[in-house]
Amino acid sequence: MQKSQYLVHLNFAKGYRGGERQTQLLIEALSQRGYVQTIVTREASQLAERLQGVKNLNIIRCSKPYVLDIHKIKNATLIHAHETKAAQVAYFAHLIYKIPYFITRRVNNPISDNFFNKNIYTKATCTVVLSKAIQHTTLKLHKNITTQIIPSAYTKLELNQEKINTIKERFKDKFLIGHIGELENSDKGQYYLIEAMKKLQSEYPEIHLILIGKGKDEGKFREQSKELENITFEGFVNNVGDYISALQLFVFPSLNEGLGSILLDIIQAKVPIIASNVGGIPDIVQHNKNGLLFPPKNTQAIYDKIIQLYNNQKLRQKFSAEAFKDINNYSYQTMTTKYEELYRSINK
Repeated sequence: MQKSQYLVHLNFAKGYRGGERQTQLLIEALSQRGYVQTIVTREASQLAERLQGVKNLNIIRCSKPYVLDIHKIKNATLIHAHETKAAQVAYFAHLIYKIPYFITRRVNNPISDNFFNKNIYTKATCTVVLSKAIQHTTLKLHKNITTQIIPSAYTKLELNQEKINTIKERFKDKFLIGHIGELENSDKGQYYLIEAMKKLQSEYPEIHLILIGKGKDEGKFREQSKELENITFEGFVNNVGDYISALQLFVFPSLNEGLGSILLDIIQAKVPIIASNVGGIPDIVQHNKNGLLFPPKNTQAIYDKIIQLYNNQKLRQKFSAEAFKDINNYSYQTMTTKYEELYRSINK
């Protein structure tokens, strides 16, 4: 694909989560490389707001049903769908206008086995997946789906040393561990981390957990931890990089994870990681090499791993240094180059 040709991105996500952050990183990087692009979103889109001012980018906002607006992109050379609704619209654009399309699949959930979904994925030029786990799940739908693994990129987080120092001062007598993510137990598993903190409060009161994020289970988690003094609910923050830089350990007890792109930001900040052994997490964290893995839903294992690294500074340093060796594999430049190679393949 030539840079002057018309590349259209579709993303109809309601909020702004990891997938939208990655979409933004890719579009910004492609803009820097001279691509002419369009992004099609829902009317109320945080992603569209964040992309305002990007060079050579046209933003189109649509209302449901989104498929009724596909005539607005009929001149596209290539469509890149970044989530499920987008993949459906891309498929119809392909049927009507013969436009080739790519899908990026970021979640590890099974795809409903029906005729419509099989057509969406088998007709795509390629489905990009973030991890081996997502690739395996995708190919269960149909063996003829073309897939390629392209991991997410770490975010270009802005840092403010004064704010970092303020956070460290707040917790100056504590060993600060953190978790970042939507407060939703069915995916993120924070219940089991809070249960581990109950035991830690009596035995290691200097270990303190800060939970960054909001979500539907926040009320339940606050009730679960109402007698604990070693947990801080910080809510949603814009300066997440400052908080990451203040951590001494990151704990990620997810029950389902396509990749866990926040882990890349943790690695980039040289913070050691313990995480559950699910989904695409083992693609990033190799047990006893660059971090520690534990079985999901295992409170005792979380407790044991926290204590293991709390008591062993050298091991923490070893894990964070080992993980950082591979950080260039997860840069936005590397991710963008791999997508460029895919885009160019449509002309071969």
